[in-house]
Amino acid sequence: MRGRGYASSAVAGVSQWALDSGAVALNLYTDLANPTSNAIYRRIGYRRVGDAREWDLTG
Repeated sequence: MRGRGYASSAVAGVSQWALDSGAVALNLYTDLANPTSNAIYRRIGYRRVGDAREWDLTG
């Protein structure tokens, strides 16, 4: 199923639906170690604006 454009189509469709429904901005958190998904997001118009960190303080 890989390489057929299903993920691109799904993410683009949901993103467009959100914008059409009044969203003024969309946030997308990705794994920087996954170049395939990151390429999909860039192709449909997402751009990197920063990095987030997650901390586990439970010890």
